[in-house]
Amino acid sequence: MRTFSITLRILQQLRHDPRTVIMMIFVPMLVLTLLSFIFNGSDYNPKIGAVHVPSNFIYKLENQDAKVFRYSEYEAHEALRASEVDAVITLKRGIPQIELEGSDPNKNQAVLAVIQKASQGPTPTVHPDVTYVYGYEEMSSFDNFGSILIGMFVFLFVFLISSVAFLGERTSGTLERLLTTPVYRWEIVLGYLLGFGFFTVIQSALVAWFAINILDVMMIGSYGLVLLVTILTAMAALSMGISLSTLANNELQVIQLIQVTLVPQVFFSGLFDITAMPVWLQALSRIMPLSYAVDALKTIMIRGKGFSDIAGDVGVLLGLCLVLFVVNTFALKKYRKI
Repeated sequence: MRTFSITLRILQQLRHDPRTVIMMIFVPMLVLTLLSFIFNGSDYNPKIGAVHVPSNFIYKLENQDAKVFRYSEYEAHEALRASEVDAVITLKRGIPQIELEGSDPNKNQAVLAVIQKASQGPTPTVHPDVTYVYGYEEMSSFDNFGSILIGMFVFLFVFLISSVAFLGERTSGTLERLLTTPVYRWEIVLGYLLGFGFFTVIQSALVAWFAINILDVMMIGSYGLVLLVTILTAMAALSMGISLSTLANNELQVIQLIQVTLVPQVFFSGLFDITAMPVWLQALSRIMPLSYAVDALKTIMIRGKGFSDIAGDVGVLLGLCLVLFVVNTFALKKYRKI
């Protein structure tokens, strides 16, 4: 009978907490849905620029589901440098010259496979000359994913720790005591950001240094820019973690909100190829802060580009930090008006 009473009490608690029930059902379904889009998507169709290539060969490439764009030599070079195409093919003295964008080994293999199939015929196959704009022939998958993993782990761990830590400040009464002092809400938020931020800067620097110097992740660009992006990534995660904890009333609700927030970040960060997903679903990656951090890190570490090429990503991360600073300041109103 006592066991039945305990069971009944738990069921009554769940009945009065519909958010927990919904999260228990919704989050696994969300993960399975995203996985189905990723693994059931169509094969990647490489984008190839063609310069002085016969129409019959372009037709063969298109029959292999490649997306072919005709360019002048200058236009092809610019498109490749901007990563708008995966490769450029040019015929010189009857020999295919293939220049690969090179930053993604999987896309490199897809391009070479398509061109090889299109080149098959009754005459002996001419081996093309292959060069790389970024990366190299033996580039490993870890070199490609290294920049993604740096951004992802910095974001995830800072987000998790800050969410729980700020909630602890509330539940322990520390925040309430601060709110009784003659201090402005923005000063409280800024203080927490600077306090937690001090350790996130150290964490970001150490993670980036360890990945590049110890694990030997491919690094072409500036370490200073990598550090800038990882710090902004950590600060964005810190701001989001504080925002999330202000919405939750207890540890269980924090965990629920963490699941809903982090799962899409991971799936749309670049760790999985989303190009096979529907276009409307790919667009969701543009509202994920982590996707901007990963794009910037990949641009620096693999493509070796400078600040002007990551300015847009940096602007988004910095803008997010500023917006969330304002949001967090106003969110403290529900605890105490100052």
